[in-house]
Amino acid sequence: MTNENEIIYDKSLLGVEYHAGIFHVTKKMIKKFCKAAGESNPLFTDEKRAGDSEYGGIIAPPTFCNIFTSGIKRPDTKVQFGDVVYFAGQAVDWLAAIRPGDELTVSTKLKDVYAKTGRSGKMVFEVWETSFKNQHGEIVNLVRESTVRRNRKV
Repeated sequence: MTNENEIIYDKSLLGVEYHAGIFHVTKKMIKKFCKAAGESNPLFTDEKRAGDSEYGGIIAPPTFCNIFTSGIKRPDTKVQFGDVVYFAGQAVDWLAAIRPGDELTVSTKLKDVYAKTGRSGKMVFEVWETSFKNQHGEIVNLVRESTVRRNRKV
């Protein structure tokens, strides 16, 4: 018999890295992202001022990698709970500058699955961590995304 607090899902996926793609960063991509996000920091938008900075040129904003995470295909965790799924949040760790010309190798893994009880009752959270490595093998960005599952109120 299954303990009602146990979460049923495909535990074999936990911690397994999945290759999600290789992306080439261009100055045009950075500028388009900044325009869409309303980003005005000169490190990301002004070639002259960024050139005079410690980075020696334009770099991508910390949330730039979001343009790649939305298209990532992840395996089905087969969580057996809830009939409603919501986006629960995101955390971004900016670890190093991303520059035009960088080639980012992306991998994602299921980091955690856990339950909490809130005002609406039991909820099950699923956390995926996506890492971005540059062509030198350096992790430049980590993005953790969470979804929450709960039962619809009747």
